[in-house]
Amino acid sequence: MSHIGAKRIIGTCNHPGRAGRARRNVRPDRLWRRRKPQREAPEGDPCHPGSTPRAPPRAVVSSPRSAVVDPVVDLPDGPLDRIGPVDARALSKQLFVRLSELEEGTHEYAYVRNTLVELNLALVRFAAARFGTRSEPMEDIVQVGTIGLIKAIDRFELTRGVEFPTFAMPTIIGEIKRFFRDTSWSVHVPRRLQELRLELARAGDALAQRLDRAPTVAELAEELGIAPEEVVEGMAASNAYTATSLDARPDEEDGAGGEAALADRLGYEDDGLTGIEYIASLKPMIASLPARERHILSLRFVSGLTQSEIGAELGISQMHVSRLLARTLGRLRRGLTLEE
Repeated sequence: MSHIGAKRIIGTCNHPGRAGRARRNVRPDRLWRRRKPQREAPEGDPCHPGSTPRAPPRAVVSSPRSAVVDPVVDLPDGPLDRIGPVDARALSKQLFVRLSELEEGTHEYAYVRNTLVELNLALVRFAAARFGTRSEPMEDIVQVGTIGLIKAIDRFELTRGVEFPTFAMPTIIGEIKRFFRDTSWSVHVPRRLQELRLELARAGDALAQRLDRAPTVAELAEELGIAPEEVVEGMAASNAYTATSLDARPDEEDGAGGEAALADRLGYEDDGLTGIEYIASLKPMIASLPARERHILSLRFVSGLTQSEIGAELGISQMHVSRLLARTLGRLRRGLTLEE
């Protein structure tokens, strides 16, 4: 084998892809210096014995966003509702074009529609901020405004030549106003009275600044050009906007934490008030009765004695007591009837 060291070793490769290709000439004594890490090769490669089989290529699975929208629109990463208004407007145009090409009811149509909703949520927040002073939670207002945004997306048409924000804002604000009109009133009143309440509020503020005092019913009627009866009706309807529970207790912040509930402080009809009027009318008539009849009335209605007990105390029969009481009560009854 010594003669081999003086010669070049030439090997051939029988691999189908490398048939007839000569392998690089390498001296055996220097083979250890040129050894490199084994490269990945297909399994069973005769040119690379002992090499690690190459893993098959991975299948690339596209996300729903790329599968549905990427052929037409290149959406940025991150939340879509944080995109600037200029970019959102441009992307919305492309998405509306894509939406018009899809069939309604398909998965692709629903995805593009939902992407448009997420992309234009800034319009809803902008519209909801106008109603931030209302008593309703801001989350509820945003949800109602989102319903208006969905309705605007379903009705929008690119062929009209109108920008989508210009078309969508009236629909969003109208949906929020409808929500307040239908749910914020404690007692439902006709829409005519609801609108009249707003007109009275605006006219009242304008007249108060002009006259430096609270306006009268006649002045409000003249200002709005309506009858005074309608002004009174609108003022009465304003009381139905808010209501307070009878079981509500004053807040501790108001300094009345120990005060009773409103129901405990409300008045009620006292049946004893009617009796006071009768007593005031009977006093002069009772004073004009004989002493014995007044004494019998006292024993019967004040002391609560029976007719037999009254007869025993006065030394008369029970029948006599009954006749005296009947005659006295009849006189008093006739006196009250004459006064009435």
